[in-house]
Formats: sequence, structure tokens, C-alpha cells
Amino acid sequence: MIHCTKKSMPKWISKIELETYNHCTEEELLIETNVQIPEIEQLSPMDKKFVHEHYTLIASVLPFIGDEKQRCFIIDTISKEKNISKQTIRNYICLYLVYQNISILAPKQKIKVNQLTKDEKNMRWALNKFYYTKNKNSLTTAYTFMLKERYCDEYGILLQEHPSIHQFKYFYRTHKNLQTYFISRNGLKNYQRNDRPLLGDGVQEFAPNIGIGMFDSTICDIYLVDESGNLVGRPILTACVDAYSGLCCGYTLSWEGGVYSLRNLIATIISDKVDLCKKQGISITKEEWDCSELPAVFVTDRGTEYISGNFEQLTELGITIVNLPSYRPELKGIVEKFFDLIQSYYKKNLKGKGVIEPDFQERGSHDYRKDACLTIREFHKIILYCIIYYNTQRMIPNFPYTSDMIEKNIQPYASNIWNYGKQQIGANLINVNQNILNLVLLPRTTGKFMRNGLHVNKLRYKHDSYTKEYLSGGEVTVAYNPDNASHVWLIQNGEYVKFELIENRYKEKSLDEIYSMQTEQKEIIKSKIHHHLQAQIQLAEHIETIANSGTVNKEVNMKNIRTTRKKEKIRTHINISEGGLKSE
Repeated sequence: MIHCTKKSMPKWISKIELETYNHCTEEELLIETNVQIPEIEQLSPMDKKFVHEHYTLIASVLPFIGDEKQRCFIIDTISKEKNISKQTIRNYICLYLVYQNISILAPKQKIKVNQLTKDEKNMRWALNKFYYTKNKNSLTTAYTFMLKERYCDEYGILLQEHPSIHQFKYFYRTHKNLQTYFISRNGLKNYQRNDRPLLGDGVQEFAPNIGIGMFDSTICDIYLVDESGNLVGRPILTACVDAYSGLCCGYTLSWEGGVYSLRNLIATIISDKVDLCKKQGISITKEEWDCSELPAVFVTDRGTEYISGNFEQLTELGITIVNLPSYRPELKGIVEKFFDLIQSYYKKNLKGKGVIEPDFQERGSHDYRKDACLTIREFHKIILYCIIYYNTQRMIPNFPYTSDMIEKNIQPYASNIWNYGKQQIGANLINVNQNILNLVLLPRTTGKFMRNGLHVNKLRYKHDSYTKEYLSGGEVTVAYNPDNASHVWLIQNGEYVKFELIENRYKEKSLDEIYSMQTEQKEIIKSKIHHHLQAQIQLAEHIETIANSGTVNKEVNMKNIRTTRKKEKIRTHINISEGGLKSE
């Protein structure tokens, strides 16, 4: 038998002694000894390892538990072999024998009680109030403020008992939380952009094949001039890069950003790249830039142009638009790297020609605007050469090659990987007609049918097949071209119906030009309102003067009206051949 509360080693007793004992259940034993035995499945991997190791330690003793001499010999052997005290081994044996469950051997969970002293609480308060703030105070400043607020008497005299600056810094180091440090002092946005752990696997997580285009824009690090040599500024480069292959699917270089550059970019993506390069005097083969279809997935950031309704109209073509969360540039690292590489290609060869160096915003640095000498037409050709090199000659040594790609000897260039990907199952590209794409990208507004035509943007349009709508009225969705108001397109069941402008004086003009004409007309009319009112007043005065000066007959002869009319006709008749007016 073994004593369950004293937990001494088991010993032999007479059966007669057991007859006087009361029966005890296992639950009563646990309550009496104040023990909770965990389930083996609920233990942590380290605790499970601990349990099985220590059960193995005593397992060889259990068969000889009734033979005290043999038991002591085995315990002594284990103690020497494992370098563990005999008493420790006996304790484990007693625990197991009392509860008959190996989980009782699990290590006791240590409950760490973190009780801060009064000084530590004051130091924590000072750090939160004076250090973890946007003011970015130093530790010494925070320590000084703490002494002023918590360790001075009513006269501002520092008390004798106060923590030292070394204790304050030690408390800070032992309780420092870097995430709290970055967010509280630099702000959440700065943390998300510059300090947050970057744990994603990049684009490989969601780009198993071609057809996922990443969009972004950047301001080029170069100043350009116009044809007359006048400084214009820095152009905007907008690009779409395939996430799988890294191929630049299309680009646009312009002075305008936003939705305008996006429309031009998308039109460039589906254009024939051989013809595109030929217009710039550059000759390439179709295999070097075989991209004339839209990616089925557009990945963008939270820029205003990417979340506009105009851009989202592309979903009508079956395109999926993914807007990435703010301050997550690593999720579209392919296009970010594209801009870095393109600018690095031309900047080293255009030094002294308007290229911006890293010190351009520093005080006293060189004014790089004075070096500008290239026009946008010349720079456009340079950018195109850089993109062609990026697509066809830039090595991609870290691309995750498959066994099939190795077998087919696919070269490590973006254009070769793209051409390979187009032949694979899962290539997600959409073939779009240029005219349909132009209509889909047009801005939209609400038009209203009225009796005198379809009213859109304060202009009237007509179509011969919509008589019923003119009479019944109603609002409809209309696409329009702000650069040419000659036509609008009624969107009906996914189709575009062309309406013609009624007011011919506005044909082939942009909306801005039309609004300018209407504004000028209103100004002319507004300037003559006073003159118009004055003329009405003068007219009334003339009529009133004549009416008051006439002979007033008290009675009007109502007889012989025809005879009287005949006499007046003869009296007032004028001979045309003689000319002149008959005087009264």
C-alpha cells in the first residue's frame, strides 16, 4: 500500500488492517489532495515530452515495486545513469502510484505574478504620457517630467527618495514594445508603410500564371522642356506589369495623371506593340512583345483614379479589380520594382540633362531644372527602349522555374516567360475590341428624355427610334466623350446606342469649349439686361404720350362700318410706282 497524502514509498501491510479503512473514490481523492490532473491531449508538445520522458524514467522500477531490495537497486542505478537524485525518482514513483495516470507527471504551470512597485507604476505612467507620443521626447526628458509631476513636494522641491535615471532606462528596456514605440511616436500610417513586418510571400501567393496585371504610376526623376526650350516639368509614367512573368504589358507617358492616363494605358495594352514601336522608329518582332490582350485581374492601390466609377466600368468586360489595402507596397512589388529599374536604366546615362539626384530637395543643392534639355517626344523614345530592354534582355535569375520550363529551356527573360505562360492552362487574358474598350472607358452621366430630345450635359441629342421615350420622358444612363460632344451613347441592356447632337453650332467641340461659349453668351446677355429694361420703360412712355394726346370721342358711330372702311382705304392708298409715303 502507499499513503496517498504523505506520498511515502509503498510498503507491505496485513490485509486485516485494510478492513477498517473507508472506501474513497478517485474524485474524492483529487478533492482531498487538491490536485487537478490534465488530459494528456491538452498538454503542450513540450509538456507531453516531459511526461513521457519521466514515465520512461520510472517504468523499469514499477515491475519490482513490491521487492524493496530490487527496487532500491534499480533506483540507485537510474540515479547514477541519469544524474538525478534518488529522492526525485521516488517522488515521481509515488505520484504515479497514487493517481495511476501519467499526466500527473506533467510540470506544474507557473503563474507569473507581475506586481509593479509604486516607482515602476510611476515610470510606466511617465513613459506613456511623455515618451510614447508624437512629440518624440527623449528618455531623459520623460524622466525629468516624471520627477516634476510625481516626486516633488508642493513647493516644487525634489524629494530625497526617487528613482534614478538608470532605473528609469532599465525599466524602459525591460518593458519596451517596439510596435507601441513606432506607432505612438511616428503614427500608424508611417508604421504600416515603413516599419511593419513584411511577412507575405509576394505575388506568388496569387499569381500562379499570367493574367494578373499590376497598375501604378510614378513621377519620373527628370525635368523636360517643350519644343521652344521652355521648362515644362516632370512627366508621369503609368504602367501595367504582369505579376507572374514581370512583363510590362503597356505604359503611357504624359503630363496628365488620373483617369486620363489610365484610359490611354489600357488602350496601349491591347494595341499591336510592333506598330507602337514602329511609330517611334524602333523595330521589334512580335515574339519580343506579344501582348495585345487585357489581364483578367487588375491589382491596384487605393489611388483615387483606381477606385473611381470610371475605372470600375471595366468589370463589364469580365475583368476583376482588386484594390489593395493602404500602405502595402510589397503586395505589388513587381510594378514598384519596374519603376526602379526603368529609372535606373536612363538616369545613369542622362546625368546633367535634367535628371534629379537624391539631394535635389536638400538645402543649397543644385537646381536640376536648369539642366533640362529633352522634350517629351525624345524622352518617350528613351523610355520605350528601356521597356524593351526590361522585357527582352533583363535577367530574372530568381524566377521559380518548374520542371516543364527547365525541360523546354525557357530563357530567364520576361518576354520568354510570358510567351510560355500564354500556352499554359490557366492563362487568364481577355481579348477586347478597341471600339468596345473606348466606349466602356467613357465617363457616364444621367440623361433625361424630354419632348425636344435627350438632354445630356445641358445639350440636346436625337435618335429616330426613340419617339416613345421623347413623349413619355424618363432618366437613362449615358456615356459621353468630354473631348467631342457631337455624340453620346445610350447604355441599354449592355449595348451602346449612338445619339447625334441637335445643336449644330456645338458639333466637334469639347464640353469645355461649349461651356465657355455658353458662359460668354450669358455674360453678353447679362450686360444688356439694364439696357433692355430701360428700353421697355421708354417704349411704355412713348405709347402713353401718344395715347393721351389723341382726340377722345365720347360716342363712337357704329353704323356703316363697311362704307367708312372703304373711304379710309382710298384715303390712305399709296401709288407704288410713284414711290414715297403718302403724307397725312
